[in-house]
Amino acid sequence: MEITKDILYVGVNDHDVDLFEGHYIVPEGMAYNSYVIKGEKTAVMDTVDAHFSDEWIGKVKEAAGVPDYLVVQHMEPDHSGSIKKFMDEFPETQIVSSQKAFTMMANFFEGEDFADRRVVVKEGDALDLGGHVLNFVTAPMVHWPEVIMTYESTDKVLFSADGFGRFGALDTIGETNEEDDDWACEARRYYFGIVGKYGMQVQAVLKKAAKLDIEKICALHGPVLVSNLGYFLGLYDTWSKYESESQGVVIAYTSVYGHTKKAVELLAEKLEALGVPKVEVTDLARSDIAEAVEDAFRYDTVVFATTTFNNGIFPYMREFIDSLVERNYQNKRLAFIENGSWAPQAAKVMKGMLEGCKNMTYCDNDVRIVSALNEASRAQIDALAEELAAAYK
Repeated sequence: MEITKDILYVGVNDHDVDLFEGHYIVPEGMAYNSYVIKGEKTAVMDTVDAHFSDEWIGKVKEAAGVPDYLVVQHMEPDHSGSIKKFMDEFPETQIVSSQKAFTMMANFFEGEDFADRRVVVKEGDALDLGGHVLNFVTAPMVHWPEVIMTYESTDKVLFSADGFGRFGALDTIGETNEEDDDWACEARRYYFGIVGKYGMQVQAVLKKAAKLDIEKICALHGPVLVSNLGYFLGLYDTWSKYESESQGVVIAYTSVYGHTKKAVELLAEKLEALGVPKVEVTDLARSDIAEAVEDAFRYDTVVFATTTFNNGIFPYMREFIDSLVERNYQNKRLAFIENGSWAPQAAKVMKGMLEGCKNMTYCDNDVRIVSALNEASRAQIDALAEELAAAYK
């Protein structure tokens, strides 16, 4: 794929992976992106997962011959796994990266840090290829500490490391992206799953990016962004500020014998009847936890509904709340539905898990179910529905 006259795509598609990073479901596969920049000298931007080394090196040879530089922006193995094989294949090529990245290379490659062939770069440094200049921007904790991004000032391309990535192999989802909704769905799940904890660091990088004249964004996963860049940058700004992107209520629940599920379905029905703009219901035991986390960050209101279990809460709900808290969950309106047959205390446990989260608004009306719905708990659902809906009128 030609990104510009002198910038070529040489990445690979992975349809064998079922869980990215051993955790995230990727039914459309995964792309490991790599790029070649051709000036008087030639640079390769990042490597690929080790399983695809031979395929990728073949693409590099076809596009660039013998490269002068390998730029390593990020040391996660899906991008760094082919470094050693590449450097063995091209013994004259120099390797360009941050000092922290070279420390990591020694850890990944049994002490090999390419000391005689390395070029250490930091914030503000530049590499002149002759006709193209690479300007380096540090991006620590987006999402590892060694990360650098690279701005190519001639063609105005930002190589954004893992920033602005999304799940999906390019031969499935397309090489370039102009379909905003398609990109946002999987990019949001990717962002909050992988980068969500580091909103402050993302904000710092966005401030640097605002000073650059960017016409294309080339991430290490997902399609090249070639139009409407303000949309993508705006979403990253919203996400990294932990602001709600959309109005609506997410009801995340677990249910053992179906009674909590009935309560959730009743609440959802009432909210829709009262005109709430969007109601998302998620069974945490049967859903992708990363999608549930994505929705909890996207919408402004979340109802947590679960049973008392082993003197605590049901395991899937515990995992869900832990996933939110460890990603700096904040700025939401919350409500709770609990169920228990002899000592209901799920609401107390859930609130305790969330008490360290910033700027949370708790609804006045919670719902307590003792085994199964009755007149009293149905009335509590009515009151909660009215309270939740009032915010959207």
